[in-house]
Amino acid sequence: MSEAEEFDFSVPVLIAGAGACGAVAALAAFDAGVTPLVIERDDRPGGSTGMSQGLFCAAGTQSQREHGIEDNADLFFADIIEKARGQTDPVIARALADHSGATLEWLREAHGLPWELDLRFRASYGNSRQRLHGWPGNSGAEMVQLLHRRMSDAGIDVLMEARLVDIYARDDRILGVAIERADGAIEKIGCDALILACGGFGANREMTNRYMPETATLKYNGHEGSQGEAIVVAQRLGAVLADMGSYQGYAMLTDPQGISVPPPVLIEGGVIVNKLGERFTDESADIAGMVHPLARQPDGLGWVIYDTRIEERCAAIPELAQLMALNAPKIADDLDALAVLTGTESSRLHEAIEGAQRAAQAGARDHFGRSWSSDRPPSEPYRALKVTGALYHTQGGLQIDGAARVLRDDGTPFANLFAGGGSARSVSGPSSWGYLPAMGLTTAVVLGRLAGQSAARASVT
Repeated sequence: MSEAEEFDFSVPVLIAGAGACGAVAALAAFDAGVTPLVIERDDRPGGSTGMSQGLFCAAGTQSQREHGIEDNADLFFADIIEKARGQTDPVIARALADHSGATLEWLREAHGLPWELDLRFRASYGNSRQRLHGWPGNSGAEMVQLLHRRMSDAGIDVLMEARLVDIYARDDRILGVAIERADGAIEKIGCDALILACGGFGANREMTNRYMPETATLKYNGHEGSQGEAIVVAQRLGAVLADMGSYQGYAMLTDPQGISVPPPVLIEGGVIVNKLGERFTDESADIAGMVHPLARQPDGLGWVIYDTRIEERCAAIPELAQLMALNAPKIADDLDALAVLTGTESSRLHEAIEGAQRAAQAGARDHFGRSWSSDRPPSEPYRALKVTGALYHTQGGLQIDGAARVLRDDGTPFANLFAGGGSARSVSGPSSWGYLPAMGLTTAVVLGRLAGQSAARASVT
């Protein structure tokens, strides 16, 4: 296809994906003077964002300053690079760090999104400052709903049950796309600029087995629509892929409830033991990579052990609140009773918990390397949640530049093709160990704004 008149209709900016990335991109394009059209494969918005806690990292925000947190883009950039062991794209990392704070303030001021620093999440797992922002008491699903209300207020149309199946291009310029509607009908839409804001490929087992075979035994706990279609279609045009082995794993998906235990349960002093009652890792070292030590334990199962102090600190986090409402935690007055409830061996469980308690009394590290100089391990009465490991979402995708432009094989950008969220390469390096908490949504929100601004400019040139 080479002529615009062959399309059923045309729009200035077309956005594929209506999760956080697509919604933010739409608002950014609108604020730049261009009204986009958004398409979404599902019958309702949500995607990976809808399954998240609705938290993203932003540095140098007003909310941080109000709480006495000194942070800036340079510190954030350094944290990204250090967590990824230098094995990430510094251009994308710089863009995320530089624009995170401005993106949050724009969404607050221009669109009334009530995001603020979430003090429940201490600086940890690679973030040297408290910089996780969210909408306290609300989830990622509610975040998507609020973004869609803002799009509706702006008169931005969203076509639901419209799946991207092809992209038409000539040389370095996108001409339009083909979409499949719920009844199987194919429509062809022309556009002056295209933003790929679809999910990653975590639900596509053929792709995950090819690019990250070590996840083959992990349960998938992400959005089923994350099939990687945008990545595959853009690659056919000559787009470059990068860090396709990058992903967020998680070692605390409750069994059988399927609800994530929030990270602060560990940050505040919780530990993980296997089904025998043994600790096997430093729970404070790697929130994503910890999934692999758990997978190597008997049956790949474990127990998160915490206490009433930790429960009280974390009770307002929606996921833990849900688990408490379901009476999911096993509750015991002492370790012997806890061993009976969890089916672990009492002697091993005693050694696991009392070993951490001894290290804490000495203000030292335990033999797994976890520092207890300022943290307190669990003490009676105890709580326990049965957990397994899972793949949550992928972090590799289309190579982009600092303006969210998709790059071609020769390193040059497409003139009018942009990407963000699960469709784009993130900054977690080549595997799971480089993932910073909330970086998935950070990539979605910040690159969404950059893509929306860039697409608006491209649509009028």
